[in-house]
Amino acid sequence: MNQALSPLLKIRAERDQMSAIERRIADFILDNAHLLRDYSSQHLANALGISQSSVVKFSQKLGFKGYPDLKYSIGQALARGDAEPATPLATPPPDNDPQAALAGRLWQLKATAEAETRLINPAERIDEVAAAVQGAGKVFVIGLGEDGIPARALATRLSMLGVLTVHYVDAVLMQAGIASAAPGDVLLVFSERGRQPVLCQISRRFHEHGGRVVSVTRHTPNPLRALADIALLVSAHDEARHVEPLLYQSALQHLLDLIFLMVCEASTERQRWYDSNAEHMHALED
Repeated sequence: MNQALSPLLKIRAERDQMSAIERRIADFILDNAHLLRDYSSQHLANALGISQSSVVKFSQKLGFKGYPDLKYSIGQALARGDAEPATPLATPPPDNDPQAALAGRLWQLKATAEAETRLINPAERIDEVAAAVQGAGKVFVIGLGEDGIPARALATRLSMLGVLTVHYVDAVLMQAGIASAAPGDVLLVFSERGRQPVLCQISRRFHEHGGRVVSVTRHTPNPLRALADIALLVSAHDEARHVEPLLYQSALQHLLDLIFLMVCEASTERQRWYDSNAEHMHALED
């Protein structure tokens, strides 16, 4: 693990992948990070009613030598003030401006979600997705329900770059569409929970045609992610149910924007395609 990264950020990002006991340890550490210096591994185990070895294994799973190493790293992160990766406001909002305070908190939460998402998607994986899209004969894109919104937006942007894009919002139509898939083609499947059986079926059929599947899901074990050749993951958490979807959408959009820029800037021809298509669209609007 890159020790320059905040261990608290690492714990939040990996929480969805943890066992029940590991999540209890993670939640305790996240809620009591400033008090952790007073806790030995045995104290922490006693507080949670678990074995000391569980605390040690938790620390090692995160890439630390042991609990003392994890505790020291958390203390250093708190001292540096990098437990939260948000950018501070240039001018602090006045105490009597609740809207500015709410906007600042939302900005901070989104920045945390985006940082967590970057952490769990190594640069090599992003490079692989961008290269696959860049070199594909056709790029198929599908997302159902709310997942269809970012899917459609990405399909539109890729089309603007001259990428031959096949986009469906209907699973039945996509089943028919992938009959034209060929080796080297790419299927981007958007599903926050990754559990729709029909999308798993489409992914299997796409593999039968020799194509590569890229799943876009939460950072949780799910059937769609298991079927994918490349899995893009999103980490976004909040106790408030109405806030968490906002963080997911923000982190996902940031991830997709990065891939779009990489495809665009990898080729001057792609950029010319975009400029030409943008001019035609503006002419139609005028």
